[in-house]
Amino acid sequence: MPHVPRSASQPELTALFISVQQHFLNVIVPLWQGPGWNADMALPYEALDAGHQPLPPQRYRAMACARQLYLFASLIGQVPGAEERAAALFRSLQRHFHDAEHGGWFYSIDPQGAPLDQRKDLYTHAFILFACAHYWDKSREPLVESVLNAALEVIARRFATGDGLYEASLDRDWHTLESGPLQNPLMHLAEAFLATLSVREDLAVQRALIELCTAMQKRFIDPQHGVLMEKPLGAVDNWFEPGHQFEWYFLLESSDLLRGSKLHASLERAFAFTQQTGVDPQTGAVAAMLDPTGQTKDATQRIWAQAEYLRALTLRPDSEASVLRQLQGLQQRSLHAGGWYECRDEHGEVSRRDMPSTTPYHLATCYRGLADYLR
Repeated sequence: MPHVPRSASQPELTALFISVQQHFLNVIVPLWQGPGWNADMALPYEALDAGHQPLPPQRYRAMACARQLYLFASLIGQVPGAEERAAALFRSLQRHFHDAEHGGWFYSIDPQGAPLDQRKDLYTHAFILFACAHYWDKSREPLVESVLNAALEVIARRFATGDGLYEASLDRDWHTLESGPLQNPLMHLAEAFLATLSVREDLAVQRALIELCTAMQKRFIDPQHGVLMEKPLGAVDNWFEPGHQFEWYFLLESSDLLRGSKLHASLERAFAFTQQTGVDPQTGAVAAMLDPTGQTKDATQRIWAQAEYLRALTLRPDSEASVLRQLQGLQQRSLHAGGWYECRDEHGEVSRRDMPSTTPYHLATCYRGLADYLR
């Protein structure tokens, strides 16, 4: 819980934060302890409908399992049953998704538990590393650290391209799919490296993180506006996503190691442009996709992007009023008595009423940033 507010304008923000945090603990988390949990598979369903019924399973993804492992690991000591749930998710990650023949983890399994999409993708492996770092911090179980080490090893040996970047996707047996590097998996790898460094000293990870950020600056930063593109510079039909801009900004600004890097300077410079082009000045709603000039390509308002903008604002100077406005907007536009609205369309109308198992991760990291801000 937040400590004593720093100024006269903060009691309102503190009270609002307590309210959304209670909504998270009393409404959202129980969805994944109850109707969102497939006890037979010991896995979360991919999504619940507006009535809290699981959508008919088409698949289960290792990434979704890992995000829920992070969620419940972060709640150990705070929510009854969180420790047992985290342990079950950790076991399921290994039992259902680990590839005993080739190493690494499958992308997905089918509803019966058989391997479905057997490719190896960096996004999944980054989240496994991220979740295991947080879970190991809470459990200190040697097996958890061994999986963390295995994830680091496979990322370095299989995905690394030798220039600081990493392939986005490989075949089951690690043969190339010519995917090349992509922004989003690389961002979550940076996040996972930071999580690892927060729980132990690791010079190899520190070096890999610095090299990754150096390569991101060189290959992904648009020279005109300093925004970080989704595909490497020169790719056809490239775009940037304000939500990812804000997510990167938070990671870089909150890290003693990365603050002051060239990549950090670019994201700092691009912040105002991203706000001006990608955030509705009336509602604070964050658009999904913009072209390099700042023209909207997709105006969908996804809850995760709203949460990332809010978290980024906590690290901006003189931000109390904007943090309060954005938290009010999140509560009023994205949260409701039965859970949350995943998306609104360009007109602000709710366009997705299902609730994916992956979204609580974004809310948990956002609220953690807010709690730190209020201390």
